[in-house]
Amino acid sequence: MSELLFYLDIFGTIVFALSGALMAGRYKLDPFGVVVLASVTAVGGGTIRDLILQTPVFWVEKPYYLYVILITSLLTIIFVRQPKRIPKRFLLIADALGLALFAVVGAQKSLALGAPMPVAIVLGTVTGVAGGMIRDVLCNVIPMILRQEIYALAAMIGGGLFAVLSYFGWSENNAIIVSVTAALLLRLAAIYWRVSLPAFQIVEKENNP
Repeated sequence: MSELLFYLDIFGTIVFALSGALMAGRYKLDPFGVVVLASVTAVGGGTIRDLILQTPVFWVEKPYYLYVILITSLLTIIFVRQPKRIPKRFLLIADALGLALFAVVGAQKSLALGAPMPVAIVLGTVTGVAGGMIRDVLCNVIPMILRQEIYALAAMIGGGLFAVLSYFGWSENNAIIVSVTAALLLRLAAIYWRVSLPAFQIVEKENNP
């Protein structure tokens, strides 16, 4: 893992842990609940990725990820006294940043372990979206991946762009920067302009008496 990718991975862990902690604050969870929600948000997607790749789970092999999550959770509890005053859009932006970072990190690790390009894109998407999905399910909220919003698509584009640029010989750092930026801008544009994919809807025909 390059130095840039390492720092982005840590930053993504902080951002997703913050996202989970803020969600816990909105639903008035106790400190243990804050840490749990921050943890599953930050490591959920990467854990599933590593299990599928049959490689040591990253936070088990490198426990400092857990310290990062714990410190982020505690700082959020201490300094964010009234989470209801935090604009909902801030939570969405934090989640978007984590999504973009983890999608690219997941695709890079998958490719480095020899996964084919389509598999790397899928696992990059899983890395980006699974943690937030688990967080939303625990809070009894419909996960964003299941809504009309452009969410998983942004992760797929980020991971896919990284895979394509790597295939064409781009340096890892340049491919990372371009891919993360593309995924983040797409997700932020969807939030700002409320761009969504068309909903699938079945209209049942009413039976006349």
